[in-house]
Order: sequence, then structure tokens, then C-alpha cells
Amino acid sequence: MGIIGSEIKPFTATAFQAGKDFFEVTDEDVKGKWAVFFFYPADFTFVCPTELEDLGEHYEMLQKLDVEVYGVSTDTHFSHKAWHDTSEKIGKLNFPFLGDQNHVLARNFDVLREGAGLADRATFVVDPDGVIQLVEQTCEGVGRNANELVRKIRAAQYVRNNPGQVCPAAWEEGEDTLAPSLDLVGKI
Repeated sequence: MGIIGSEIKPFTATAFQAGKDFFEVTDEDVKGKWAVFFFYPADFTFVCPTELEDLGEHYEMLQKLDVEVYGVSTDTHFSHKAWHDTSEKIGKLNFPFLGDQNHVLARNFDVLREGAGLADRATFVVDPDGVIQLVEQTCEGVGRNANELVRKIRAAQYVRNNPGQVCPAAWEEGEDTLAPSLDLVGKI
């Protein structure tokens, strides 16, 4: 069964966020706004800080789009804090990091590498109803691009707010969309 279009499963996780005490985040806290669950294999690694820094550079823009970002690995919230406190790149980040040492989130989103205890490199965009709208998953050595993530979120938000419209490939905000109909069959 595919995960697109499914509702996120119940979870509770302890979060670390710069300038705040540790706090709990649940599936219910996520509902009501857009959310990005940004899974990565582990703290104190190599590709992960480059991806997270790139995402952090887009965090303010995502907040303006009413999107909350959650960095997620199978590390603890204590490890997230230690990484934040000791890494120049991670120390600049302001979005919450969820500890998933019990693997609940990684299993819920089907990204746990059983036997390794690590999450795959994967991104999930969840709409305000708690429904997964976008998924991106890459192999261990391939980092993701936050510019493309923002583009896809804008497209998903446009489609949600404009029933009967769809966004073609490489669509950017302000460009023409399509209204699927029999008139378009064979003409695109």
C-alpha cells in the first residue's frame, strides 16, 4: 500500500529546538498546518549536516507558507542538542528535531532500516489534515535540495486551494496550471 494520501499514524516524540526546553510533539500537534518530516540517518554524520543546513536556509520562507519543519533521526533529543551545541552548521538551525530512539516515527513512515536502527534519507510533506501529500526518498549518499522541496510544497498548497487544477512539471508559483479535462487529452 502506498503512503501518499494516507493519514499520519499516532506518535509522541521528544523534540529539541534551539532556545527552548525539550518538549513533546504528537501527531495531533502537527494537524492544522503543513508539516515537513525530514528524516536523516544519524547525527554527527556527513551528508546530513549539508542537507539540514540547506533546509535551515529555507526555514523562514517555509514558516511564511505556514509549514513547520521537523528534523527526524533515530537519535535521542539529547543527541540532537549535543550536535546543535557542537556543530557550526547545525548550531544555526531553528526548527525542531524529533528524537526517535524507539523507531516509532521511522516505522510509521516506513523508512526504518531494520537491523541498522537508522532511518533512510526521506522527506514527507503532510497537509493540515494530517494526510501525506509528498514523499522523496534517496539513497544514503545523495543529499536533497530544499529549493525543490519548497517548489513542491507551493504546488501542493496551490492544488489544495484550487480544486480542479493541477500543476505541470517544473511548475513555479505564478505560472499557468492545468484543468484536467477530455479537451486536453492528446494535446499536451
